[in-house]
Amino acid sequence: MAQELLPVGSEAPVFTAHTTDGGRVSLPDFRGRQAVLLMFYPQDDTPGCTRQMCLARDEGARYAEAGVARFGVNPGSFESHVQFRDKYALDFPLIIDQDAEIASAYGVLGEEYVGRATYLIDRDGRIAYAQPGTHGADEVLEALRG
Repeated sequence: MAQELLPVGSEAPVFTAHTTDGGRVSLPDFRGRQAVLLMFYPQDDTPGCTRQMCLARDEGARYAEAGVARFGVNPGSFESHVQFRDKYALDFPLIIDQDAEIASAYGVLGEEYVGRATYLIDRDGRIAYAQPGTHGADEVLEALRG
């Protein structure tokens, strides 16, 4: 990644975007109610991205118990995202990051692609966890505990 990830404890950049469930998601809507997991990935339906999104699907009950809303994020099209979601039965929305604006705000935009990174935003809108790559629920949820 050409940029640097945002530091833990900093205010998460606000965004509003379309999702594969046909609606829009806005980060401020979660404030005070629910933590948010943002999983940035380079491209729909590639081996590494499929493993990353399927891990989040398979660990969905753990995130739900902790009150965490999950979202995959990349600049792919609505159609590409829907096909990817349906092919792997992903049980969470994928965000259409038009023009990679969200990726840029979160420091994961490379020169030619969106990097792979995991962010957890707490109920107060602050970054609780930020790491490049794919990370499982054990590691990510530990950030909420303390």
